[in-house]
Amino acid sequence: MKPRIKGLYAITPDMADTQQLLVQVERVLRGGAALLQYRNKLASPALRFQQAAALLTLCREHAVPLIINDHVHLALEIGADGVHLGGEDGEVAAARALLGESAMIGASCYNRLDLAHKAKAQGADYVAFGACFLSSTKPAALRAPLELFASARREVGLPMVAIGGITPENLQQVMVAGADSIAMISAIFDERPEVADTVAAIVKRIESHAVN
Repeated sequence: MKPRIKGLYAITPDMADTQQLLVQVERVLRGGAALLQYRNKLASPALRFQQAAALLTLCREHAVPLIINDHVHLALEIGADGVHLGGEDGEVAAARALLGESAMIGASCYNRLDLAHKAKAQGADYVAFGACFLSSTKPAALRAPLELFASARREVGLPMVAIGGITPENLQQVMVAGADSIAMISAIFDERPEVADTVAAIVKRIESHAVN
């Protein structure tokens, strides 16, 4: 059984210090994140492998699926639970052929329903829409209107992840719009020891608005 796409979908920031990354991820997982995506756009292949392998061990300890951003072969090499593909990261069908039916595969669809239809046809397990709000991680990202979630639920029928500028203050709007899961980076990753409590509060807020 593949994990259900729900709750808080944590995405790692670009960090060169693997030990510090593990410390911060452990706090986020302890707070109740349902999924973790490893994303580091600045890492070398060697560092990317080191960090992904270490995160997989940590995720296994917390029984949380690890999704690799972009790098299908890395996901295969370390035995991650799946991969998330952006618009320029290759076809979902090719990733499915390489990783097999048990892998969880997601696709960024930005603000386009046609990409969501294509991802579903190629075997994606979920789609992601965004940026829902102004994003500090990607300030120039395309904006996805919240009405898109209702349209995608009717027309596509796959679980939906919302991403981009989502904070504890505005996540209710996205959940009400129909998102199944909320992706966060900057809102949950920092060096404060009490971040696990912050994440737990976010998870509780997401769950209170979840669509059954």
